[in-house]
Formats: sequence, C-alpha cells, structure tokens
Amino acid sequence: MTLSTQDARFTHLTDWLSNLDTELGIDTKSLAAASSDASFRRYFRVSANNRTLVVMDAPPPNEDCRPFVDVTQRLADAGLNVPRVIRENLNQGFLLLTDLGPTTYYDRIKDGIDETNLQQMYREALGALVQLQQARKDGLALYDAPRLKTELHLFNEWYLSVHYKMTLEATQAQALDQVFDLLVKHNSAQPSVLVHRDFHSPNLMYCGEAQYGPNPGILDYQDAVAGPITYDLASLVMDARTTWEEPQQLDWAIRYWEQARKSGLPVPTDFADFHRDYEWMGLQRNLRILGVFARLHYRDNKVHYLAHIPRVNQYVRQVAGRYLAFRPLIKLLDQLENIQTSVGYTF
Repeated sequence: MTLSTQDARFTHLTDWLSNLDTELGIDTKSLAAASSDASFRRYFRVSANNRTLVVMDAPPPNEDCRPFVDVTQRLADAGLNVPRVIRENLNQGFLLLTDLGPTTYYDRIKDGIDETNLQQMYREALGALVQLQQARKDGLALYDAPRLKTELHLFNEWYLSVHYKMTLEATQAQALDQVFDLLVKHNSAQPSVLVHRDFHSPNLMYCGEAQYGPNPGILDYQDAVAGPITYDLASLVMDARTTWEEPQQLDWAIRYWEQARKSGLPVPTDFADFHRDYEWMGLQRNLRILGVFARLHYRDNKVHYLAHIPRVNQYVRQVAGRYLAFRPLIKLLDQLENIQTSVGYTF
C-alpha cells in the first residue's frame, strides 16, 4: 500500500469516527498507530470517555472484516477474552473495538520475565487453547489435505528458490514431495477443531489490569479454519519469534494434553502418539513459515522477518532429525547450509 493510499485511508477513517454517535466520546485527535501485521491491516488507538479503544483498518479489496466479526463471536461464546466489536463499517473496512491493552506475551518475554510469571502466563494460554478448540467450527474454511499441501509449496517457491536461489534436481524434488505427502497424510487425518492458525506470543495479550479482562487476550484470529487439533499447540510451543528449548516444549505439551483429555477433546490416549502428532504438525507449519517469512522479506520488504528464519529452521531440524522418513529433508537443509551430513537418532 502506498503512502498516499494510507493517507487517504486515514482521512476516511477519521471521518468515520467523527460521525459516530457522540456518547462514545471519541477524540479523533488522539488517534495513534498501535500496530500493523503481515497483511494489509493496521491498528490505531483512540481515546474515548477516559478509556482507549482500538480501530482496525482493513482496506477492501485486500482485506475483509467479516471473518473477524464472525470468529470474534465464536470465541466470545466459548468464554475467551477477545475484543468486543463496538461499531463496524464492513464496506469501508473499519471496526471499532475494545482494547485488550498494549502488552503482548512477546513484549513481556522480550522485556524479561521471571520463571514463575512466565509459567503462569503459559498455563493460562494452554487453558485458553483448550477453550478455543471447543468453539463452533461450522462454516469455517477447511484446513484439509489439499490446502496443507498447497501451503508447503511456499517452502520451495520462496525459501529454496528465492532465499537460497536453489533449483532442485529431479530426484531431490521427488524426495521432498514424498516428505510433503507423508506430512499432509498424517496431519490431515487428525481430529478437526477450530484452529486459530497463529496462536503464539505476538497474538496473546498480557492483560495485567482488570479493565482488559482475564489472561490471555486473544487477537488476529480472522483466518481461523477447521483443521488439525495439534496445529495451535505447535504454534505456541514452537513459537516463530521466541525460542523454546525442547524440555519446555514437552512440559507445555503434556500440560495441554492432560487438560484436553479432561475436557473431552479428541486427543490420543497415549502421549507418545500425541507427541508425534504435534511434532509432525509443527514440522509442517514451520516449513510453511520459512516460505512465508522469506516472501515477506523479499516481496513485501518486511525485512525484520528474516531475523526469525534461523529459529524456525532449528525447529524444523529438531523434528526432521528425529524421524528416518524425513532424512531427505535433513540432507537438503545440510546442502543449503553447507553442513556435512551426519547420522542422528531416528524413529
């Protein structure tokens, strides 16, 4: 989006807010940028009757506010802390929302947080995830095998071809496609629930004050789908922006699995089976993310995403190095990074 387009959008946004009912007490002069994301959406804060509200700017035809409004209601019905839609203009792509505060889980982690508070935050996040997976999923787009397979090609298109400027040989392409097919077959067979798709620290709000509601506040769920039950857990414990070592991943995965079983969610009764499910789902997600982050850097000039690629690559290696079926992927990564191939433990 060009600067002139942004300026035009901002003018329309200000006009819309100015014409809302006066009892809201909106001070348009207080409008200030809050954040933006990997899409065309951006967010502002505005003062209104001694509180702050959030304005979403989702410019058509690039964005559509309706999925956000729909999923907001689904998650609110499930008892989760999500923004409440105060006013909407779906044709122009504007929403006025309640504010869940200025601090994300990611902010708290970056600023430094003691172990006790960190564990408390993530126990609350795991509890919220179990609630989220009990929300209505009817009518949502399906995160099925064809879609999962299509997304994996982002790895080839942007990570291999653009980031590394690599053209696969026929045998390499065939071996990698077999890895993709194995992942998709396994992951698409998992039980289906509502999937946030980015349930991780930047989209979880730390609600440290009563006015913001209980922890965690949840954002950026407009792309929710009906899909594999382990997807959001993999997002959380293999966070693309925060490195969690494997013992911590396991601890949170066990805690989630125990809560999910008690809540009647369709997870395997044997944790070993569940562990494999969420690891393979994490591998699939992180391969896609390598492609997405490369695309955001090279196509969209969002250069900060490149800094997260080594972390995501390490998550990929963590899982792929454990299973013999993914040996072709490890060999490819070794070739990309000029690493001498070695034999590791596999299952």
